Amino acid sequence: MRDCSPSPFIIIGMHRSGTAMIAQVLENLGLFTGWKKQQNHETLFFMDINDWLLHQSCASWDYPEPFHFLLENKEIRTLAADYMRSMVRTPAVASFLGWRKCLRYRSLFNLNFPWGWKDPRNTYTLPLWLEIFPDARVIHIRRNGVDVANSLVMREQRAFENKKSRYLARRAFYRVRPKRGGFTDSIRCASLEGAFSLWEEYLREARKHVIALGSEALELKYEDLVSEPYELLRQLAGFCDLEVSERDIQRASVVVKKDRAYAYKENPELVAFSEKVEDRLTSQGY
Repeated sequence: MRDCSPSPFIIIGMHRSGTAMIAQVLENLGLFTGWKKQQNHETLFFMDINDWLLHQSCASWDYPEPFHFLLENKEIRTLAADYMRSMVRTPAVASFLGWRKCLRYRSLFNLNFPWGWKDPRNTYTLPLWLEIFPDARVIHIRRNGVDVANSLVMREQRAFENKKSRYLARRAFYRVRPKRGGFTDSIRCASLEGAFSLWEEYLREARKHVIALGSEALELKYEDLVSEPYELLRQLAGFCDLEVSERDIQRASVVVKKDRAYAYKENPELVAFSEKVEDRLTSQGY
């Protein structure tokens, strides 16, 4: 049976770089980005598949490079793609479509409206998704690495404090029932250097896709988007073939947080770090 669904728009990019903002803006402009989503606009359906894929090569969102071993293994790659292809045709897509749309369309190959999804993990799993949706178009958003690293470190610090408090409150209980989780969500992102090097890896991977896809990919710079939201949102809507009015774009631009561009410049410690990694920033266009 011939697939008749419009091809999806796949949003890639490093964590904390504005992928959630792009997904929210596009949703406001008429792109369906999922029914059951996390607070950061990641749809559980695609996130679970991406996590499963990374796990096959002992990779994770903060240690993604081993995923290349899966891509290089033809037999495992073929089976993984076959599994993904079957999943987008099963009732499991209800977590993405919602039950009403799921009962109507049954499969992601039968949709008749513009759709897509956001997950930073797409940056690495994209080659497999392009086997499932070969005509998909890709949107990449990038942000200054120092701001990204700082955001990750701050998030990790909050997570650590919460886990530490919980451990101290339940320490006696763990003598009876061993602790399952650890004390950190990402030990790599506990330091600026660890988080910054992760940003470099994601950008290198995303750039390869953008170059290979040519006109089928659109790359946006976070700092340009927040300084000139109207022009870039119009460009984004055009890339996604969304029929929008001037008023639609004006309303959608409200979610753009203009004060987060180059936020690190207000912090002397982060300025010092940026000077330390200046050459590495320059090599990535900053």
